[in-house]
Parts: sequence; structure tokens; C-alpha cells
Amino acid sequence: MASTSIPGENFEVRQTSATEDWHPEPSKSLPLDKARQALVDDIIALYSCEPTIERVKRYTPDCVYDDQFVYANDRYKMAGQWFALPKLFKESKNEGYEVVRSDDEVIQFKNEQSWTFKVIPKTATINALVTLSLDPETVHSDFIRVKYHKDQANDKDYSHEGLGFTFKKWQADQVAKHMDSKEVEYFEADKTAGGTSSTVFENITLVKEPLFRKNKATSGPEFTISDHKTATKAANPISEEIKRGPEDQELSARSGSSAKQALFDKR
Repeated sequence: MASTSIPGENFEVRQTSATEDWHPEPSKSLPLDKARQALVDDIIALYSCEPTIERVKRYTPDCVYDDQFVYANDRYKMAGQWFALPKLFKESKNEGYEVVRSDDEVIQFKNEQSWTFKVIPKTATINALVTLSLDPETVHSDFIRVKYHKDQANDKDYSHEGLGFTFKKWQADQVAKHMDSKEVEYFEADKTAGGTSSTVFENITLVKEPLFRKNKATSGPEFTISDHKTATKAANPISEEIKRGPEDQELSARSGSSAKQALFDKR
């Protein structure tokens, strides 16, 4: 069994899919025991702009959060991401999720989330496949922790090479660095807790039905809205957006320079 001394980035699940339809069907969700349900509840609460220190403790210090726009490879950076969301969004509502895999290695679920901006009176609904690679040393405990959190937007997995990946890491660094938050400071000791290994967690059996296959790294995907007709681009919050007042945010949104506000603009 792996040890928690192995950096979280070693627990990545790489996958592609025959479909980019991550719309959940809650009635088909796999049942979870009490400890696993509590973990999923905490993750959904984080997505819903309800961060707390205890919820961020669901991640190991060397954890990784990986989506199409951010790569945060320690819990300090992860905390910056979650505590930044309420500064940018008026509301984030979970519209439903469907657990499609639950075992000793991962909990995986299709997730639908509606986001309402603070400055722009606009709400958008996004679907994604969320894969939580579990910490082997807590997987059978009452408080399960996560080594690697991947939020996959469509059928293609993410590239960990080139300028795009460098920018993802830079964004995660800047958010935590510029957050004026005692809650984020609580996790400052976790800075650089993540290792540098790029080994992929290989021994993976994905969702039942022939939806997935293991695959080598591919180019990063674009973000897709749940109706599959409107393709959008997104970016997670950057330091300037966090520190701006409402008037500056509105001006930034109008000019198109605000990365997070541009999340749901049509291409």
C-alpha cells in the first residue's frame, strides 16, 4: 500500500472518454457509507462557496487540485482556491451529482454546479467529472482525506507540459499569495509540501460501461457548458481580481481582462 509520504501528484488518474456529457443522474448514484458520504458532502460544500478550515483539511498537505485552468500542488494553494470563490461569486449552487465509482482508490462523480457572479448578473451551469484520489492511510477511517482532486471538463485529459501548464501553476501561486485571509494563512505551513515527481497513478479501473480508457497525457481541453452547444473558456481567480473593488471588477469584466469573469463568455 502506498504511503502518505508519497506526494499527491503521484496519485493522478489519467483518463479519456468517449463522451463529454457529464450531466449527472442522481437517481443512479452509487450508495456511499457514512464516512464517504461525509467526504462528498464536504467537497460539494466547497464547490458551493462554503469553505471552512475543517473542510480544507479533507486534503493532505501535499495534495493536488487540477482543473483546466489551475494546478495547485499543496494544501496552502488549495485553500487559496476555495476561499477565493466567495469573493468572486454571489452564489454557487449544486444542482445534483452522481457517484459513478467508489473503491479504495477513488471516489468519482459527475457534478453539476450553477455559478452566479457578484458583479455581472449572470448565472451559468457547468458539468464536470470530479475524481478524488483517496489517501491510502485514511481511506478506511472516519475522516477520509484526498491526495489528488481532478475536475475534468470534457472528454480529454489535461496536459502537464508547456506554457499552458506553467500558467496553471502560476495562477494557483498568485491566488494564495494575494489572499488576505486568516483561513488561508492557517495552511501556510503546507507551502511546498507537494513533491516534484510526475509519476502517474496507473492501476486504475474507471467507470463501469466502456466510457473511459487509460491514456497518455493529451492536450488540455476547452470547457463545455452542460447544453453541449455553448463552448466557453474559463480561468480561476487571479490576484488582481481578488483585491479589486466592485467598480474595478465591473470595468475589468467589460474590458474582458478579468479571467474569472470571462468564464462563461461565448467564444
